[in-house]
Amino acid sequence: MTGVLMEQDLLLNAHWYDYIPIVIYFAFVLGVGFVMKTKAKSSNEFLTGGRSMPAWVTGIAFVAANLGAVEIMGMSANGAQYGMPTFHYFWVGAVPAMIFLGLVMMPFYYGSKVRSVPEFMFKRFGTTAHLINSLSFALAQLLIAGINLFLLGKIINWLLGWPLWVALVVAAIIVFTYITLGGLSAAIYNEVLQFFVIVAALLPLTLIGLHRVGGWGGLTTQITDNALAAGTDPALQLKSWPGLLLSGFDSPVMSVIGIVFGLGFVLSFGYWTTNFVEVQRAMASDSISAAQKTPIIGTFVKMFVPFLVIIPGMIAGVLVSEVAQAKNAGESFEYNNAILLLMRDVLPNGLLGLAITGLLASFMAGMAANISAFNTVFTVDLYERYFKPGESDAQYLRIGKMSTLAASVIAIFTALIASQYDNLMDYLQQLFSMFNAPLFATFIVGMFWKKATPAAGWMGLAAGTLSALAVNVLMWTGVLSLPGQGGAFLAASTAFVVDVVVTIVVSQFTQPKPEAELRGFVYSLTPKEDRTDPHLDKLPVWRRPVPLGLAAAVLVVTLNIVFH
Repeated sequence: MTGVLMEQDLLLNAHWYDYIPIVIYFAFVLGVGFVMKTKAKSSNEFLTGGRSMPAWVTGIAFVAANLGAVEIMGMSANGAQYGMPTFHYFWVGAVPAMIFLGLVMMPFYYGSKVRSVPEFMFKRFGTTAHLINSLSFALAQLLIAGINLFLLGKIINWLLGWPLWVALVVAAIIVFTYITLGGLSAAIYNEVLQFFVIVAALLPLTLIGLHRVGGWGGLTTQITDNALAAGTDPALQLKSWPGLLLSGFDSPVMSVIGIVFGLGFVLSFGYWTTNFVEVQRAMASDSISAAQKTPIIGTFVKMFVPFLVIIPGMIAGVLVSEVAQAKNAGESFEYNNAILLLMRDVLPNGLLGLAITGLLASFMAGMAANISAFNTVFTVDLYERYFKPGESDAQYLRIGKMSTLAASVIAIFTALIASQYDNLMDYLQQLFSMFNAPLFATFIVGMFWKKATPAAGWMGLAAGTLSALAVNVLMWTGVLSLPGQGGAFLAASTAFVVDVVVTIVVSQFTQPKPEAELRGFVYSLTPKEDRTDPHLDKLPVWRRPVPLGLAAAVLVVTLNIVFH
């Protein structure tokens, strides 16, 4: 077979009652927008949620914002294509960075009272670094929102048979409506709703799929048989280490280094600790300790997401004929479709409607997170700071809503870029290598080294971004060739090293900010009381950030050992 599926072969055979959970879900989503309308009357409430939410809400929203199209479709695609090494994206490439964000970085973000991550960059490094960060972040959110919108439109296209462009417009209108009505609060509460819908949708798929292949033992047996028949080593898919398929390296040592440093440190810490899409949820919390606990609570959820997204992908690799044939023959195939094809083959009508609702929920959660972060950065960091400072609150609220509309429209066009990739994780990791990895380097140096200067901040950030772009260009043009996502790991690592070196060198020849201006932004210059919740001692031990973080660390190490 060619590995290319005709569109009519992918239409999901839904019955009328499969649409019932979808209609109910959309009614709830829009209803939340109307309910939250009263809490989005000022620009601060619309853009930041008024810092009023409890940790359990922001913790679930923190994960749900990431549990979008790329997480569901991309990770199931990776599961079908690479197998168990994909677990590294969660247990190496997410949880450690989330714990670090909660325990170390959130006190600075929250305590500084900034409204966005770029605003933190402004106060630490000044105008030029802030402008580079704001523009690059805004561009990244428009591109990533396009990924979520593309897959959201694709589901509508397959379910109803509508042309893709019509599906894209309808999906964009729905997301735009509830964000415009209720602002960040509506987005966060909808993300909590969407999380539970996603779990209810994907858990039956995992359980039924495992039953169809004879349980975990049956799945590993079939993967082994198919790999041996294709002349490959089944351990490449059934052992998470050294992860050669994922990293693209031939050397086990280089593969482990690439995964640990490129994914586990640079890409992971770059994403989770500086990505405003995630940090914004924690900053909406009602206290420093709640902000700290937000990502830590999220780790306990994040650790078990692989069983809902990667395992179904692995099942699709042996159970779905199109996926199995393309994989065993080494043919080009759009692995993003793996989980949809599995739904088609194993779910009865009724459950199919619930599963589709879960996918719609995940894609809308992801897109809404990108757009709510974009409208804050555009309004606060670009419009207010550089175009119209000192305007009325009503004007900033108006701009926040207008930027929401603009982002929704632009995402329709960036969705067409996403449609060119067979595996969206490849595309996303390339974006992260250019936008997140150098930003993390600048942040971490600036937060722990008081001598890092404003000039060094923007020069290091620019140099790191350009170096990652250069590596990706070499990959795109075929000068460098690494299968899997090794190219993104290399680009991210290059960006990090170049950024750190340039920042250190330039700092030797330029003037740092006075120490008085760095309080709250540099670790050694910030008193402990400024980064500690004054009411921390009133919380029981099990509700404090440090014990929760330690428990999460022990659990993720255990999972890595058990599923090595």
